[in-house]
Amino acid sequence: MIKTFLLANLLLISAAPLANAAEDAGGAIKEVETAKGDVLADAKGMTLYTFDKDKNGEPACYDACARKWPPLLAAKGAEASGEFTLVKRHDGTLQWAHEGMPLYLFQNDAKPGDITGDGFGGVWHVAKD
Repeated sequence: MIKTFLLANLLLISAAPLANAAEDAGGAIKEVETAKGDVLADAKGMTLYTFDKDKNGEPACYDACARKWPPLLAAKGAEASGEFTLVKRHDGTLQWAHEGMPLYLFQNDAKPGDITGDGFGGVWHVAKD
């Protein structure tokens, strides 16, 4: 069963080309079924990941890392709800987090439900509820 977690004013902003930037203000984070079980995904069904090097709710993925692993950014005025929180990035933007762990996408995931980033470098993992 797919659970949907609505997040006020969700906006995915990608360091990838503009064609890949999300347009979904007011979207959702949901749970989708994959080959590795249910995982968290953005409004488009793209798998979300956590990064072991993020500590104490502080994102550690910037620059080249953030181009490969675009952070799931929140729109101005977004409000956290339940297990979903907001963490501040160095540039002042807010990034969605699940249970304190910042959430990211992976540039090599081509379609909803792909999990090609799971286990990458031993430090990237699919986000699960």
